[in-house]
Amino acid sequence: MKNPTVEIKNFHAHVYFDLESREAAARIREGLDARFEVHFGRWHDAIVGPHPKSMYQVLFSPQQFGEVVPWLMLNREGLDILIHPTTGDDVIDHTDHALWLGEKLPLNIEVLRRITT
Repeated sequence: MKNPTVEIKNFHAHVYFDLESREAAARIREGLDARFEVHFGRWHDAIVGPHPKSMYQVLFSPQQFGEVVPWLMLNREGLDILIHPTTGDDVIDHTDHALWLGEKLPLNIEVLRRITT
């Protein structure tokens, strides 16, 4: 491990969608809600923060990673999903520490840099 003193507080999954795939995103959200004790962010139907598409966020604990992420892998309905830890460094969490299911979308990391400086 590069830095053993860094603590992962939780994980975020960002489920990206557009108008045509919003129903699929809703099914994924319903499936997660039925199976796991996760917390959902609100629906963002427009670009927000570093994210290039509409999305919603799912927050889950490090202990849930081994259950939530495989479920997302098998049930993402073709949607792109960014999964990243929360360590206190948003730039590194969204880049070096990021895991992508589907296509790796271009994030606007400059937004995160402005927020953290």
